[in-house]
Amino acid sequence: MKNTALTFSRIFVGILFIFSGLIKANDPLGFGYKLQEYFEVFHIDFLSPIATGIAIFLCTLEVVLGALLLLGFWGRKVSWGLLLLIVFFTILTFVSAFFKVVTSCGCFGDAIPLTPWQSFSKDLVLLVLIVYIFLNKALIRPAFKSFITQRNVSIAVILISLLFGLYTYNFLPVVDFLPYKVGAHIPSLMVIPPGEQPDEYQIMYHLKNKATKAEKDMSDKEYLKTEIWKDNNWEIIGEPSKTLVKKGYEPKIKDLIITDASGTDYTKELIENPYYSLVFVAYSLNDANLKAIGDLNALAMNATQQFNIRTVLLTSNSAVDAEKFIKKTNLFSEVFYADAVPLKSMVRANPGVLLLKNGVVINKWHFHNVPTFEQLSTKYFSK
Repeated sequence: MKNTALTFSRIFVGILFIFSGLIKANDPLGFGYKLQEYFEVFHIDFLSPIATGIAIFLCTLEVVLGALLLLGFWGRKVSWGLLLLIVFFTILTFVSAFFKVVTSCGCFGDAIPLTPWQSFSKDLVLLVLIVYIFLNKALIRPAFKSFITQRNVSIAVILISLLFGLYTYNFLPVVDFLPYKVGAHIPSLMVIPPGEQPDEYQIMYHLKNKATKAEKDMSDKEYLKTEIWKDNNWEIIGEPSKTLVKKGYEPKIKDLIITDASGTDYTKELIENPYYSLVFVAYSLNDANLKAIGDLNALAMNATQQFNIRTVLLTSNSAVDAEKFIKKTNLFSEVFYADAVPLKSMVRANPGVLLLKNGVVINKWHFHNVPTFEQLSTKYFSK
């Protein structure tokens, strides 16, 4: 009976750790962004510059511990590693949930978004199972008795896990779970579909009677139903309070607003262009790869001059910083501005490239593997 329970616990924990590690390793830059949120909350911002490196390490560690647990290698050490890791994550998710400091833990990346309390519940289940594994670690038997085999298999697991994270960091996620994935129609993702209900709020007014000096609170529905607004003696005092009553449908893209330097909204014009557009995304010009910017600049000139392709650069920097950057790099593209959050979701690179047509993401690339002008011409522009 004990061996059956231990086997179940090992399989469940091992598979979940491997799955969790691979999902996050598929998008280490996104996991790094989530870690930066935690660093900010816990006032350890000095770790932010190496957040992606820490993300890749943690993903690798999860996969390796999960695989070694399934294989039964070094049971005592692996049990200690799992216990320390799950205790840390359980405390972290509890703090996030209780104090509402981080709205999503990022445990399974963007593939399976979990609320902080869901994450904490998951970690509690894992904690119970891992404590059981830890207490029975002496019963764990390796799948291969040869030390050389154990060593070689372990090295292979470590290398595969690490290289996968490094690959996706340098060439975009293998599977894109973000709303701006290839094939997505951006305008459709920015609106609430027919039949779906938006968030329902209750608005409370604080009213005061000029004649009697009486005061009372009233909801917006009561305010309209009683028609108290027709009585000139009653006036609204202060700003109305707004409370979420029922969560409704939330568009997958809800925060994309593209403007020019003067604040004019160009969102619709840019994303719904019926012709090809090359969109260069550099959420931070300060950290953007300058060589890549130079290469994209040359690409923009060729595409515009030979095929009249509209090329734009989207950034979250200020117009003043962008103007300095334009002069420094002799930037050819038009420059527009958006919040850093949607820009980071568009493409996991700084800079990255999106090819849009009629609101659809035709393709996207990391700056490491952007096609040449000739390749783009042959595949897209010449047709």
